[in-house]
Amino acid sequence: MKNSAVVNYAPEKGSVEIRELEKPIIGKNDVLLHVENVGVCGSDLHQWTSDHSWPVNYPVVLGHEFGGNIVELGKDVTGWKEGDAVVSETAAIINEMSPLSRQGFYNLDPDRKGFGYGVNGAMTKYVRVPARCLHLIPKNLGFEEACLTEPCSVAYNAVVMNSKIKPGDRVLVLGPGTIGILCAAMAKLCGANVAIVGLEKDATRMEIAKKYGCTTIYNDATSWAEEQDGLGVDCVIDAAGVSETLGLALKWVRPNGHITKVGWGPKPFNASLDPLVQKNVSLKGSFSHNWPIWEKVLSLLASGQLDVKPIIGGVWELEDWHTAFEAMHSGKVVKSVLKPK
Repeated sequence: MKNSAVVNYAPEKGSVEIRELEKPIIGKNDVLLHVENVGVCGSDLHQWTSDHSWPVNYPVVLGHEFGGNIVELGKDVTGWKEGDAVVSETAAIINEMSPLSRQGFYNLDPDRKGFGYGVNGAMTKYVRVPARCLHLIPKNLGFEEACLTEPCSVAYNAVVMNSKIKPGDRVLVLGPGTIGILCAAMAKLCGANVAIVGLEKDATRMEIAKKYGCTTIYNDATSWAEEQDGLGVDCVIDAAGVSETLGLALKWVRPNGHITKVGWGPKPFNASLDPLVQKNVSLKGSFSHNWPIWEKVLSLLASGQLDVKPIIGGVWELEDWHTAFEAMHSGKVVKSVLKPK
């Protein structure tokens, strides 16, 4: 059976096209998923525009934000059945015996390879998934929202696990993309006073951020950062796709404050880190997520405490991937979602 897929086939800019692939053959510990919806991530766009900073196994099917129904089980898979509606984590390959994996931090395992760059992802009708990656979708949660469990888990890890935000904290989020807006939403759930910083070209996305109760700031956040006592904000979450925004984070964070960097950017920082030392600031990177984070996020989505519907700008058929990519890349929408036939 042929399987239409959105394939990133070479490192050159624009090297993405629809290709017909064979239906995947699963292993004994895998399941075969019929993909219902798959979100377009900023990293998919970065591979499309060839400004990414991670190794890619070309050619590879894009897509790592996905949910679907199990249609086939490997012979050693237990606890699942055909027809189960599930979402999948992104760590398609890990060394389960590595020290990090055995501590539950398989997201940081050096041998980790993810869907959409390391192995074939889910911008296709059928995808092979290790059963250990699966989470059951709550019955009151639709696939369009459930497929965004992954970016929500990125935000949960950045905000809850790596920033430890407390009620009453003042938090500044840099970048109104999917991760930035979801980080802002998570910080609001933690009880923080939150502002998000963007550029004039981000106006549409900034209006979406307002729906999450955030203050929106264009360009210069100095006055908001210093509004309370003149010293800066408790925490800056840098979700911009460039490294140089770290300089702004260092400017706006208060002494003894905290910065979490979650946005990727391959170009050098090109600035001094002296303010980090002088202000006694803690700086932490945040990457990916693990099993307990996914369970927490699914609970938040199912309860309605976290609503992702405002960020979904449209659902496109797989063949219209270019329109969906362009809508996100241009800032017309926060999140594009694809639906394979």
